[in-house]
Amino acid sequence: MYTGKRILIIGGTGTIGQQMVKELLAYNPKVIRVFSRDEYKQYEMENEYREYHKQLRFLIGDVRDYTRVQRAMENIDYVFHLAAMKHVPACEYNPFEAVQTNVIGTQNVIQAAMQAGVKKVLFTSTDKAISPTNTYGATKLTAERLISAAEYMKGPKSTVFSSVRFGNVMGSRGSVIPLFKKQILEKGYITVTDPNMLRYMMTPSQAISLMLKANELAQGGEVFVLKMPIVKLGDLVEIMIEETTKKYEIPRTVDVREFGLRPGEKRYEELMTDDEAHVALEMSKMYIIPSIFARQRQYPDIIQAEVKNVFPEAKQAISKEVLRNWILSEELI
Repeated sequence: MYTGKRILIIGGTGTIGQQMVKELLAYNPKVIRVFSRDEYKQYEMENEYREYHKQLRFLIGDVRDYTRVQRAMENIDYVFHLAAMKHVPACEYNPFEAVQTNVIGTQNVIQAAMQAGVKKVLFTSTDKAISPTNTYGATKLTAERLISAAEYMKGPKSTVFSSVRFGNVMGSRGSVIPLFKKQILEKGYITVTDPNMLRYMMTPSQAISLMLKANELAQGGEVFVLKMPIVKLGDLVEIMIEETTKKYEIPRTVDVREFGLRPGEKRYEELMTDDEAHVALEMSKMYIIPSIFARQRQYPDIIQAEVKNVFPEAKQAISKEVLRNWILSEELI
């Protein structure tokens, strides 16, 4: 699907973006354009992937700037839209900045993709878009709706738009694993909102493989919801303390300090709404919420037509040992 093709990764210097670049290079594409506003990260990636200099192009730009997005989109086959303001407190304190990046930026991607005749656009959404209680979730929900509605508004244009919805990516920039590690090494204690909090989490490699599968299946307007394991925050804290103190031979006891939920935070996340659950299709590794703007479509390997028990309070958190193995296998400590 990607061999000899031109690919644009918007937000390509983030954790998922870098993993996506690494994965797609194995398919020998004609070019991958890495678009972001992070000059230093682009410099680091350019050095890391020097051997691929004929296939990689690095473009400084902001998804808010339509003209720049349009220029980056020229002659592109596939677009992965990963750029976002995603830190919950930052979005709460700067709500219109989140709107400009997550909503207006997504509309810029849609318009530019249709103008350039792109084959497929895959947008990355979040479980926080479900019944949102914060600005981040609300802007991501709006962006999801824009992507789904683009299937209806595109007219004779052939671009296929779809979204993939997933939770927290372990070890990503701004996530709790690098924060906990830094606190243990530098402060000797960990700050945590609520040890009983449940979160959907997956490793970067799991996220990428399922995103590529979703893009392959996409026919237009769908939301692909990745099946993600549930992690209890208290288990993650205990593993981080145990493994970090062992690896760095820290003799002192590491304290855990609770400070409660931050502005806009939920205690439990959801994969989809109850209404979505009644129309969703299920596959072995993901759910598909069909577009309301398109006729019923067929997908391979559907295992059931109705989804039940997809909410976190109805599911079991994974064991500490499984979580520990994931963290160690991905070298997150």
